[in-house]
Amino acid sequence: MKISLTIILIFLAATMSSASDGDIKFVNPEGLSKPTGYTHVVVTSGQRTIYIAGQVALNAKGEIVGKDDLKTQTEQVFANLKTALAAAGCTFANVVKTTTFIVNYKPDMVPGIREIRSKYFSTENPPASTLVGVQSLAREDFLIEIEAIAVIPK
Repeated sequence: MKISLTIILIFLAATMSSASDGDIKFVNPEGLSKPTGYTHVVVTSGQRTIYIAGQVALNAKGEIVGKDDLKTQTEQVFANLKTALAAAGCTFANVVKTTTFIVNYKPDMVPGIREIRSKYFSTENPPASTLVGVQSLAREDFLIEIEAIAVIPK
């Protein structure tokens, strides 16, 4: 058991040390399905990590944008993410992970969300991503919430 753990730790250390200071690697390993609009694994090293709280469809005045309209709410959420990222000194290019929460999720909602998402994220190296269907969010009018993790080279 100790030998196996030691070998795993040595492997992980070697893998992580191969990334240079400030490096971001987007990896879609063989053996996993080809992703559509996201990356399976993002490896970073030597950077500052930024955590963006879940953003919802509120404008700067705190008013709901796009009541009962998922597409309009998604556009507002991405506008809010852009503002939050800029406040941390970064852009969507720095985002390595997102989690999306959708109220009463159905698979036919994905194309509209992807359409908007593709305006902000690289199609070559999109972030790792998780989509979760939920019963509700913090307020009844919220249909979508997205949180993000970004990294900035030191």
